[in-house]
Amino acid sequence: MGYIEDLRALIGHQPIILNGSCGIITNHIGKVLLQQRCEPQERWGLVGGLMEMGESTKQTLIREAKEETGLDLRNQSLHLFDIYSGGTLSVAANGDEFYSVTTVYVVPNIVGAPHITDQESLGFDWFDPTNLPDNMVPRYRHILSDWQNQGRNF
Repeated sequence: MGYIEDLRALIGHQPIILNGSCGIITNHIGKVLLQQRCEPQERWGLVGGLMEMGESTKQTLIREAKEETGLDLRNQSLHLFDIYSGGTLSVAANGDEFYSVTTVYVVPNIVGAPHITDQESLGFDWFDPTNLPDNMVPRYRHILSDWQNQGRNF
């Protein structure tokens, strides 16, 4: 079991703060890599996940990208874009309650093809940031909108 599962075994569904990282991963023509997850509702989102004990936010993104896409970001430039926190209480499908703190990095000019390496993913695709899929996680749409409004730095 991982950190979150161990913690949930102790505290049940009560609210906690979850820390995670995600990446605005772009290719050489400026398209953004999105992951279509199995849950919830097969929606599209940025690659990333929750922090494990002892990890930095960069290490979290590097690990999650490798686990989910097979892409190795260890030698890539990861530029801090923003940290998203606060907001409303979220409730997972299983009843777990949480607030999230998400560190977002921009990872430009990735070369390579992502592929499914776990049971979390249905697929991956590169999208023009001005033409995102309809079935997208709202917070990730918001992050990409902020990134576009700030001039798509990096």
